[in-house]
Amino acid sequence: MLAIFHKAFAHPPEELNSPASIKSSKKPKLPEETLEEFLSSHPTNTCSMSFGDAAVLAYVRPDHHSLFHQNERLFCGYDDIYCLFMGSLNNLSAQIKQYGLSRNANEAMLVIEAYRTLRDRGPYPADQVIKDLDGSFAFVVYDSKVGTVFTALGSDGGVKLYWGIAADGSVVISDDLEVIKTSCAKSFAPFPAGCIFHSEGGLMNFEHPMNKLRAMPRVDSEGVMCGANFKVDHYARVDSIPRVGSEANWSEWSSHEP
Repeated sequence: MLAIFHKAFAHPPEELNSPASIKSSKKPKLPEETLEEFLSSHPTNTCSMSFGDAAVLAYVRPDHHSLFHQNERLFCGYDDIYCLFMGSLNNLSAQIKQYGLSRNANEAMLVIEAYRTLRDRGPYPADQVIKDLDGSFAFVVYDSKVGTVFTALGSDGGVKLYWGIAADGSVVISDDLEVIKTSCAKSFAPFPAGCIFHSEGGLMNFEHPMNKLRAMPRVDSEGVMCGANFKVDHYARVDSIPRVGSEANWSEWSSHEP
């Protein structure tokens, strides 16, 4: 899957952007170049949606001839909210009942409903909602009505996700490491497991929501600075648990950004 968001709509940690990208022999690419290469590498089973200059979402349709679907890729939209989902949830049926969805709802539909609950019916602690999802998962939600991004990666390591900075400052998110490398040059890193990212609220760990995250510089095989990993700082605490319920709540969350 591939998601690209203009820098005006997503504000990742500054440490993700490496100065080495400017000097690298492989320069970061513009979003349109990254999308074109992604689509051309899967010419028969890829779909994408563009939202003007704000965002692009693309994914490779799953191979239903495969006997294994533990890393299923899903893409759906509802009420101007779109979700890319990869992985699977062990407690999908229980979560469907909790949110009052139809029995044939899939994981992407569930995530959209969970996001809508956080946005419209809160305040609820975002970390608690994500902790209720049992399984290996990664998802990217784009709310095109208000222009916000909500991304999370499960903590069990069963699914990988990466993010980086494109040539124009846009944020690129993908489960394909090669896509990220070619798009972002040296300004990329693995998305931290067990974490949530919101375009305005920033990055937090949903297993340790009371602790700040510390950026740990990454050095690649060439000895060059390459983005940053983010680790829970068990000795540095935020003032209070971020809660989600309205735009004001999201803004309040941003005051706790590490």
